[in-house]
Amino acid sequence: MNTEEYNELSNTIIKACIEVHKNLGPGLLESVYEICLAKEFDRSEIKYQRQLYLPVIYKEEQLDANFRIDFLVEDKIVVELKAIEFVLPVHEVQLLTYLRLADKRLGLLINFHEDKLVKGIKRKVNNF
Repeated sequence: MNTEEYNELSNTIIKACIEVHKNLGPGLLESVYEICLAKEFDRSEIKYQRQLYLPVIYKEEQLDANFRIDFLVEDKIVVELKAIEFVLPVHEVQLLTYLRLADKRLGLLINFHEDKLVKGIKRKVNNF
């Protein structure tokens, strides 16, 4: 997938997030936004996996520990949702870690708690 295709897909994801935020506004639980975003993806025929388990591999051994990615869209972009007052650096590092562990290039961190969703969107690139 080239840069233009990543940009197009990430814009489609962001439009779906904006549609959810436009209808619900801030102040709800992350789980509500997740359910509604899945419905938007379905309506747009966007392929995704939700609450995807991500194993932790340490020195070629899979550990008895897993993370869960909120969404993996088109097997390309990790989407991590938040509904919190402030996105902290640790949340951005978490997304980068998920990208590294999943061996994916692009991730979006979306905080639905903002009055204007565009202020709550962070894009992260895994430089491998």
